[in-house]
Amino acid sequence: MINILYEDNHLLVVVKPANMAVNLDSSNDLDLLTYLKQYLKEKYQKPNNVYLGLVHRLDRPVAGIMVFAKTSKAAGRLAKDMQSNLFKKEYLAVICGNCKDKDTLTDYLKKDRKTNMVSTTNSKEGKLASLQYYKIEQIDKLCLVKVILQTGRSHQIRVQFASRNMPLWGDQRYNKNAKVSQQIALFAYRLSFPHPITKQTMSFEILPKNIKPFNLFDLERR
Repeated sequence: MINILYEDNHLLVVVKPANMAVNLDSSNDLDLLTYLKQYLKEKYQKPNNVYLGLVHRLDRPVAGIMVFAKTSKAAGRLAKDMQSNLFKKEYLAVICGNCKDKDTLTDYLKKDRKTNMVSTTNSKEGKLASLQYYKIEQIDKLCLVKVILQTGRSHQIRVQFASRNMPLWGDQRYNKNAKVSQQIALFAYRLSFPHPITKQTMSFEILPKNIKPFNLFDLERR
């Protein structure tokens, strides 16, 4: 069951579960886009295919808030607003190691399509990636941080922290010490953007209160 946070004639805002692909991939597992199209088809008893526009993505293991467009007009406007940096995406992450109270991380990243791995590189080969983070709380060698994306590159948060010896807890791809049983500690907890029709600022927030290792920290301090 997918948690629906908001729905109107133009938008569908939901909480993506961890380990669910956003759209169909080689695994052929049920993906979020297909699930939501079926939800709309059944809810409104539509006999034909349902339109639902994919506006942005989250990595398969990552959970959190996403917005989908219910019309092509809304999709086009949301995509334009995202390119204009009018979307504000904030994440909570638990990193392994010590970190500063706050910092801005800037790198150039490149993706290996064969391995689906991302690495830091030089400006000629990679795409600029930038984020800000703020330390909320530290317990032993674990830090709860709030991350604000300034760009939206593939695997960006995971790679930028890992490249500084601060890998995300439970990241099976970029943390060599992660255990197989662990789920990556990265959660898209806040999303705001202009409504594509009314232009009103739409803001949504949900906290991963009962999810390990977030439940070790005081999330209200964010």
